[in-house]
Amino acid sequence: MSVIPDEAHAAARGRRPQVPAADQTLRILRHLARRPAPIAASALARDLGIPRSTVYHLLATLEEHGFVVHLPQDRRWGLGTSAFELAGGYARQEPLARLGRPLVAALADRVGESAHLAVMSGRDVLYIVEERAARRPALVTDVGVRLPAHLTATGRAMLAALPRAQVRALYPDAAAFTDRTGQGPARPAELREALRTVRLAGVATEDGEVTPGFRSVAAVVRDHAGWPAAAVAVTWQSDRPGAPAEVVQEVARMLEGRLA
Repeated sequence: MSVIPDEAHAAARGRRPQVPAADQTLRILRHLARRPAPIAASALARDLGIPRSTVYHLLATLEEHGFVVHLPQDRRWGLGTSAFELAGGYARQEPLARLGRPLVAALADRVGESAHLAVMSGRDVLYIVEERAARRPALVTDVGVRLPAHLTATGRAMLAALPRAQVRALYPDAAAFTDRTGQGPARPAELREALRTVRLAGVATEDGEVTPGFRSVAAVVRDHAGWPAAAVAVTWQSDRPGAPAEVVQEVARMLEGRLA
């Protein structure tokens, strides 16, 4: 007579096996994702009804794998880069690329310059849609290409929409900054100033920080919860007029409407 694993027995009886640690871990991640800012471990324990010692053990494991970050100066915890990887993985599947592709293609046709759609992936942006305008030079951006978020217009558009504590966790010191052309933010204070400019303008720009001789403008695309799901951008040669920022913002708002 064969032996059926306990999980199979439970499934056969129509009941799911109970895995308390997995349940508590997922509840912690969901709670952090819904918070507008990092939260103290004691507050997590109180809000979720989980023993404080258990919360600390689970947070330590999640931190080891990059799903949460500890902000020691604030004594709080927030989502880490691995959580962004999961979110980006979902976004790279349908519906974001499928819904965004025709809008990005129409944008490229409208302004006569190459346009793209990108998502965050750790400290990088990952391009998921790329539409090349006719008779325009080749770009380093393409579907599947990663570039440092702090140097790109798409990355800055999304970083500016993140909670400030989350940005500090992603860029804690100068070692977190990658250089391509010798231009762009190289320290946390410089990035904070760049993102402040983005928030004031409503769009992000870059000029020669990814590729000399090329400029970009980007607008963030937020999901139904207000989280930066992606960014739409146009890139052109610096000696050309370029794309009006309001046109890029318009496309970003249209994509938000389709994601709702």
